[in-house]
Amino acid sequence: MAHSTAGTRNRAVPRPLPAPAGLPALARGSVPLMALAAGLSASGNYFAQPLLDVIQRDLHIGATAAGLIVTAAQAGYALGLILLVPLGDVLERRRLAVSLFALTALFLLLTAAAPGGPLLIAGTLLVALTSVGAQVVVPFAATLAAPAERGRVVGVVMSGVLLGGLFGRLASGALSELGGWRTAYWVNALLMAVMAVLLQLRLPRLPRSREAGAMSYTGLLRSTLALLRQEPLLRWRAAIGAFSMASYSVQLTALTFLLTRSPFDWNAAAIGLFGLLGVIGVLGMNVAARLGDRGWVQAVSGTAGALLTLSWLPLLAGESSLPWLAVGVISLNIAQQAGLNSCQNVIYALRPEARNRINAGFMTLFFLGGALGSALASVVWSWAGWVGVCLLGGLLAATSLVLWVLERVGTNGGARPVPGAVTR
Repeated sequence: MAHSTAGTRNRAVPRPLPAPAGLPALARGSVPLMALAAGLSASGNYFAQPLLDVIQRDLHIGATAAGLIVTAAQAGYALGLILLVPLGDVLERRRLAVSLFALTALFLLLTAAAPGGPLLIAGTLLVALTSVGAQVVVPFAATLAAPAERGRVVGVVMSGVLLGGLFGRLASGALSELGGWRTAYWVNALLMAVMAVLLQLRLPRLPRSREAGAMSYTGLLRSTLALLRQEPLLRWRAAIGAFSMASYSVQLTALTFLLTRSPFDWNAAAIGLFGLLGVIGVLGMNVAARLGDRGWVQAVSGTAGALLTLSWLPLLAGESSLPWLAVGVISLNIAQQAGLNSCQNVIYALRPEARNRINAGFMTLFFLGGALGSALASVVWSWAGWVGVCLLGGLLAATSLVLWVLERVGTNGGARPVPGAVTR
């Protein structure tokens, strides 16, 4: 009877499969290097956000054109996820990562030298397109990691992506005070070029997948979409991730609206510093990673979904209370990052030979969820204020929790068993 119970439990979520034979082990210092590289790659997409007013005045462009800079960054990243990241399954992965980092450095230089709005928007689009090199590095790390520590390794590298986004905003503002808004782009271009060299020197060559290596580019893109049809757990986790990111993005967008009005009346610099509370989310991701490596993936997923939903209660109270607002922001960040890591722990165990395509499909839907959350937040804020925003965020978070419950019910009855899986 005990064996039967364990067998049923094993069908819920597969533990990471062993890496293919012959892969090199992770060299000392490789994980911090990949985390730093991923963070620098991600940071360039956020430079313009606190600088829009400065850029608008310097280039003599209108507010609409300035807003298109942020839109170009989002659109370029989404295109890169679906068009470039799957190439990691057919090209030699170190060469692909190094090439994307080098191209990002080049496009940052072009952006920094842009004489007007149209070229700045085009440069931003190209920077975002190739900055998905960070999303090539993440499955690269997952492939090199031993099965028992894959969650922790992915958590560390993804922490770099998170910190890159947070500190990118802060660094661009500080550097603009030293030498104008272009300075952040010059500096990041130099750092990305250095990272391209270091990745070339420190990362090993990885063999290409035989199955994917024979595909044409269009076949590769079709295969990425096919994986969403073929893998139920990928669909479930993509949906869970999309709704949780939508909830998180509601907070990111509406928080600025709240803090600029009474009783806070904060300026952009103060709001940026308050946003650094999101750094605490790194703790949630790393704790979740260690628990996932010990077989508690499902427990982390359910707890993260519940905490994400409950976080909107202190956020609601934070409309006029800074301490409650801080509690809600910290709680929401921890829940979001823990939930993201648990999703990645699940999907990277599905098909080791297709990790880049799996990551591309998951992350595309993940960021589409974020874009939807931001758009809804703006509409709801103008219609129902902070209370309406909190109800929206809580509803989206609760949906991600319900989807997790439905996944548990569905996969217990139909997911293929994976030898050695242990989940709680």
